[in-house]
Order: sequence, then structure tokens, then C-alpha cells
Amino acid sequence: MGDSHKCLAVVIPVYRSEQSLPRVVAEVLTALDSVIKELILVVDGSPDDSASICRELASQEKRVKFISLRKNFGEHNAVLCGLNFVTAQYVAIMDDDAQHPPAEILKMLSEIQKGYDIVFGAYQKKEHHWFRNLGSFFANSVATLFINKPKDLYLSSFKIIRAEVLADVVNYRGPFPYLDGLLLRVTNNFSTCYVEHRKRELGTSNYTLRKLVRLWLNMFLNFSALPLRVILLLGVLCFSLGLCFSLIAVLEWFFSSKVPQGYTSVFISVLLLSGVQLVSLGVIGEYLGKLFLHYNGTPQWIIKESSFGESRAIHTKPDAGSRVSIDGAG
Repeated sequence: MGDSHKCLAVVIPVYRSEQSLPRVVAEVLTALDSVIKELILVVDGSPDDSASICRELASQEKRVKFISLRKNFGEHNAVLCGLNFVTAQYVAIMDDDAQHPPAEILKMLSEIQKGYDIVFGAYQKKEHHWFRNLGSFFANSVATLFINKPKDLYLSSFKIIRAEVLADVVNYRGPFPYLDGLLLRVTNNFSTCYVEHRKRELGTSNYTLRKLVRLWLNMFLNFSALPLRVILLLGVLCFSLGLCFSLIAVLEWFFSSKVPQGYTSVFISVLLLSGVQLVSLGVIGEYLGKLFLHYNGTPQWIIKESSFGESRAIHTKPDAGSRVSIDGAG
């Protein structure tokens, strides 16, 4: 096929994947040869030799581009960085661990060409470790509660997006992006497509409890005010309970000859209410902390090295807030 048929870009965030990366790139170029226009590898401050491998792969194949970030900013930041450089009509996002078969992207491409803005890959059988499956289940449940995700939609890292949607997604300026939250904020025209999920054969998973907690915080602190409403309701509930117990104590003082000496109940009440106050202050502090970091100019990503030469990122204006810093692109 001619270049006019090259309608697809693939973005892969890269972290500790020196073993699997050559295989993944080879499979992508082979399986998607008829439609792929560009393969963008974003090295997210990986401490291994992933950057060197990406550099070599880019020198061997003109469709392969790579971006190396100055430090580890997180998966969603790295993906958002890569999305800024996409020029194709559609963009697929996949992992670097060889568990996403590139040929399955053709199914999602066929589905999105029916008119959808996003197509999420749904696994018939997930081959992740049980801990990651548990974390994904919890993250999807939280997303349903906090960002109004449909219950029957599984938010997968394996997806394909229409380019028109990206123009709105990459406008996000915050330093803590949550990609699926941004997508669902832009459109509700999405579909799912069943895809294969392989067992991990190379390397080890980078999925940790710390990253999972950070994802949850980005999800419900950046894209929902529900935690603040929960705190308000909790405060109203505690005040109401306190008022009821106060009325009961006053009535007992008037009508009972023996007023109970409830040291234990007082002690428990103080601990309970103190805990509620500290949790509430913690949640509010998280909101304020993220606002501070945002307005302090914390960048979403900093480019250390790029095979694009002169940057063609969608947003590189100096007044773009905490958008991006490009350091030594060449």
C-alpha cells in the first residue's frame, strides 16, 4: 500500500523493557506494516539500557521515533508526551512488555473506523499477576464511582484513539494526568473490542502498590470533587450524632438521678472524630498540594533526547503553564 493508507500511529511508554523491546517493535512493524505511519517510543527515565535500544531501533527504521525523558514521570505522563507528536489519523497505545499482540490493533482499527472516538481493548482472559488484576479491578471500580465511567466499560491500557480527540486531550496542563479520565471527559463515543492477552515471558512487572496508589490519587483528586463532598457529608453526620448525644445527655441530667460516667465512650468519640478530622485535612491537603505544584510550573515531562530533531510537539509555547520542557532535543 502507498503512504496514503498509512493511517496509524502507535505510542509505547518504555520502562525497564530492554529484553522485550526489540521483539515488540519487530512485531508492531510486521503485523501493522500496511497501516502504520509512525511508532513512537517514549523512554520514561528507564534505568536500564532501553534508551540505547530505542536509539538503535530508530536509526534502523525511519518509521520508528523515540523520545527519552529526563527522569521517570510516570506512564500516563509518558503516553501524553508521545501523543503530542502523533501525525496519523488514529493512534494506538500499548504496553512494552510483549503481552499486547500488535495484530490485535487491526481489530480495534476496524472497530474505530465505524465512527467511534475511542476503542478499548477488552481481554477475554487476563494474564496479569493476581495483584495487578486486583488493582485493575479496584481502579475500574473507583473510576465508575468518581469519574462516571460506565460499569460495563473496562479501562484498558491497550486502546486506539481518533486523532480529533487528541487535540482536546493534550490541552490538559496539569502535571498529574490520568489519560482515561481525560478521554472520558472529552467524549462518550467509545466501544470495546475483545483482544488476546499474552502471558509475560520476558522481564518482570513494574506494577507496584505505590504506582497503584498514585494512579488512584490522580484519578479522584484531579477529575472529581466527590472526596470533598464525602468529607462534607461526613462532617454533617458527625455533627448530627454529636447533637443527638448532647440532647440525650441533657435529658438524662434533668430526669435521671445518676448521670453515667462514660470515660470509655468519650475516649472513643475523641479518637473517632480526631481521625475524621485528620483524614479530611489530608484529602484537602492533597488537593491544595496538587494545585500548588500545578501553579508552581511542575512539568508533565522533560525531553532529554529525541529522534524527531526539531520538536514538532503540538504545544511548546513558553506560556503553556506546566505543559512541557524540552531539554536538548536533537
